[in-house]
Amino acid sequence: MATAPRPRTTTRDPEELGRRLAVWLDARLPGARVHDLAVPGSNGMSSETLLFDLDHPDAPVRRCALRLAADPAAYTVFPVYDMARQHRVMSLVAEHTDVPVPRVLWLEEDPGPLGAPFFVMARAEGRVPPDVMPYTYEGNWLHAADDAERELLEAESVAIVARLHEQFPAKEAEFLLPDGPGSPLRRHVDAQRAYYTWVVDGLAPSPLIESAFDWLEAHWPADEGPAVLNWGDARIGNIVYEGFRPAAVLDWEMAACAPREVDLGWTVYLHRFFQDLTVSFGQPGLPGFLRREDIERRYAELTGHTPRDMEFHTLYAALRHAIVMLRIAYRQAHFGEVEVPSEAAAVDGLILHHATLAAMVRGRYW
Repeated sequence: MATAPRPRTTTRDPEELGRRLAVWLDARLPGARVHDLAVPGSNGMSSETLLFDLDHPDAPVRRCALRLAADPAAYTVFPVYDMARQHRVMSLVAEHTDVPVPRVLWLEEDPGPLGAPFFVMARAEGRVPPDVMPYTYEGNWLHAADDAERELLEAESVAIVARLHEQFPAKEAEFLLPDGPGSPLRRHVDAQRAYYTWVVDGLAPSPLIESAFDWLEAHWPADEGPAVLNWGDARIGNIVYEGFRPAAVLDWEMAACAPREVDLGWTVYLHRFFQDLTVSFGQPGLPGFLRREDIERRYAELTGHTPRDMEFHTLYAALRHAIVMLRIAYRQAHFGEVEVPSEAAAVDGLILHHATLAAMVRGRYW
């Protein structure tokens, strides 16, 4: 996926969205005009982002970004898109921490104006490590940086996660707990099981994903640790950098109340996903960058908390990513871009990193 043309993610027409957005803005700022509407090249696989300039003397900012819930007609990646929840999380992070998040402006929960709920925020200026082609590939700004620059970016990025966990009041994050019994980690995993059940409803299940869930149960942490606010999609591809320092932290739709290691496992694994993919295509990638041991060491130095049960949490991250990848593969099939195998045993091949997850389940990865 990271080396092929991007799968289709929407049926929406950006120009039509722009016209409807201008009507919506005019009701709030009469006479406001929308200029230079654009869809970023890095637009995500889930929610959509529009960039635009806002022309009005009373506009709180001029350069804006709009975060729009996924197109309901485009075989959405997740079953629910709670834009009010994202808006609230970003507002609270800005209130309680020094983690740089874009200033959130208007929230619209009525799907009428643009076809789905959305919110508008100030646009973050800078550069983002790309997913396509991945930043681990030759030819992009991060790969071309020197070792000292990448070390600075790594240290500053781990510090973002550490400061979020340390500064945000844990009690304030409890509204993110899924319904159900058990600890925050148990609820988090149960929610992922429910998501997987939704993904494969009426379709072939994944034996690999189900074996990974079994592995989690057999290796459950004896001490889960306290729950904190998790960013959720904690990776450098969701950070806008000014130079090599974070200027804005984006994409809070997966925010959760969970142990620290849930975020850290995701940070470790999502880099490994791109690094392993790069190596499989014959490039060295960035073998000295964002190594698991360095992330754990930096985090411990910053917080005094030594990450634990990281084999559990990195496998859990790979499992969660596998469910997303399976859903995206089924969406590609929906749009006629791929074929879904009829045999359940072949379904695992739709998961781009199936060999990695299988090696983790067998204890042969790290």
